[in-house]
Amino acid sequence: MAQQLLLLPDPAPSRTFSKPLPSPSLPLPGLRLSSVYPTRRTVIAAAVRRDLLRCGMRRSDLVADLELAKDKQWQGRRPNGIFWILLLNVGVYIADHMFQIQNIKELYLYHAFPSWFQFVTSTFCHANWNHLSSNLFFVYIFGKLVEEEEGSFALWMSYILTGAGANLISWLVLPMSSVSLGASGAVFGLFTISVLVKMSLDWRKILEVLILGQFVVDKVMEAARATTVTGHSLQVNNIAHISGALIGAALVFLINRIPFPSNGDSPKSSKHTNEKRR
Repeated sequence: MAQQLLLLPDPAPSRTFSKPLPSPSLPLPGLRLSSVYPTRRTVIAAAVRRDLLRCGMRRSDLVADLELAKDKQWQGRRPNGIFWILLLNVGVYIADHMFQIQNIKELYLYHAFPSWFQFVTSTFCHANWNHLSSNLFFVYIFGKLVEEEEGSFALWMSYILTGAGANLISWLVLPMSSVSLGASGAVFGLFTISVLVKMSLDWRKILEVLILGQFVVDKVMEAARATTVTGHSLQVNNIAHISGALIGAALVFLINRIPFPSNGDSPKSSKHTNEKRR
């Protein structure tokens, strides 16, 4: 008996899984996509940390550098103290000589019957335009150096203390008929402070001071005229020059003797801390 083969037709393909399954709209529980697929920010942060470790820089050093840069940027937005001093001097001169306001004369230092505020206010008064322009030129040069190194508050205190101290010594030494006005005491004080705060044992700094010091002192003595009116004559108050320089040196000496806490709060202390670490 011959066998007969029954050929059945192929079954119809199932259409149940003919299309790909849609991806779930919500992540599976317990699975974070960022851990599987790292973002670009994660990759960059990992590369930065790897580069810092290769360079030997610690995270604390990086944070200190960033804080120092932030402090410098914040300081750059503050008003510049030296320009306020210049504007105050110019404003007093305009009110005194152009508008001729009589009350401005009360700001002069009268040695016969002085008022306590005249020791300070007379440092912002000047006898004529040459007297004002020469003083402000050196106030700007040396005051800007002091402000860049120590800050605006230190600049104001240096200007007031050296100017008022020079007027006090002039009042004690000069005749009672004298009238003092001018910023030359403050000029010599700022000059001394600007030199001493930048002084170091570096031979290049010492050579710079030796070469330029004599020239600067001669020009300051010629131009910065702390005026004293004795009788009816206009004279140069050399006592104010010397007194302002000595008071400026004394201020630097006293400040250096004060033990400031090294907590890194100020930008200057942060700078010194970073230099020590390196």
